Amino acid sequence: MRLHPRTQAARESIFPKMSQLAARLQAVNLGQGFPSNPPPAFLLEAVRKALGRYDQYAPPAGLPVLREALAEEFGVEPEHVVVTSGATEAIHVLLQSLVGPGDEVVVLEPFFDVYLPDAFLAGAEARLVRLELGEKGFRLDLFALEKAITPRTRLLLVNAPMNPTGLVFREEELRALATLAQRHDLFLVSDEVYDELYFGQRPRRLREFAPERTFTVGSAGKRLEATGYRVGWIVGPKEFMPALAGMRQWTSFSAPSPLQAGVAEALRLARKEGFYEALRQGYRKRRDLLLSGLRSMGLKAYEPEGTYFLMAELPGFDAFQLVEAARVALIPASAFYREDPPPGLFRFAFCKSEEEISLALDRLAAVVNSPA
Repeated sequence: MRLHPRTQAARESIFPKMSQLAARLQAVNLGQGFPSNPPPAFLLEAVRKALGRYDQYAPPAGLPVLREALAEEFGVEPEHVVVTSGATEAIHVLLQSLVGPGDEVVVLEPFFDVYLPDAFLAGAEARLVRLELGEKGFRLDLFALEKAITPRTRLLLVNAPMNPTGLVFREEELRALATLAQRHDLFLVSDEVYDELYFGQRPRRLREFAPERTFTVGSAGKRLEATGYRVGWIVGPKEFMPALAGMRQWTSFSAPSPLQAGVAEALRLARKEGFYEALRQGYRKRRDLLLSGLRSMGLKAYEPEGTYFLMAELPGFDAFQLVEAARVALIPASAFYREDPPPGLFRFAFCKSEEEISLALDRLAAVVNSPA
């Protein structure tokens, strides 16, 4: 007896492994992207009020109160919204619904680690388009992207702001992506879980340029510093959403009802109380602390335009060596590339306290600057 070969796509990733190792070694965990900040008090209070009121199954499409709150956020009708158990389930449901055997999904590389396994589980082939890495960081090559599209291509999957690079697409790039999709009749999946974490001008949404074919993925966990709540969403063309809701009833059926209700209230309060602006200010400060600390060691660090991740080069080190020697956990670039990752490149998560970041920098400096 043996398990089906598809389980090879479900092997444990490096993220929980590195977090477990960090806990065992009492390392500073700049690897897995869960915040040190507690969730905002208004979210905790909203969830407490929901307990005892929303305790049974929600509809597969989501609690009406949350779909209405999200519809207000995106300027659409609630029928354009399906609530999921986190953004990870949203990506899985979309790929199961939009592609199948013989289809191709174009994915930008480096990529978030769930994209390729989900394409594989849907029976589709992932075609990768590598971002250019120059002195100023990562950039999209639109010519290379169009070359990757074939008659079998059915879907273009993008992440903006982008994990792990911190890249934010400019308006002209989003227009070009929409034009490509319209020219080749592709679906667009835009993973926007970090939509409120940007450090310049507020970026446009891809769906603004091609709403008839774009599915936007979001996450309350990322917006509200509560990654364990597992409340995500899909905003897409109304005619497709009942089928997506039907598909997700065979995964988790519905996200936890009291958490959906709490998130619905918290989303309105977050905007009203200026929570996102304060969040961006705090992360900008921590980003700059980490950047300046790495650069003071003579390391090449690429300034992110969004998210709470940055990429930096530590030549000659590997992740397991660093967590043992420096007691700092990082994620190597190999987690985000299918093959031939840039050597010595690591992802740092700065969703940690300033004290944790400063301690990590001190520990890294002791190792990086030590005599060979």
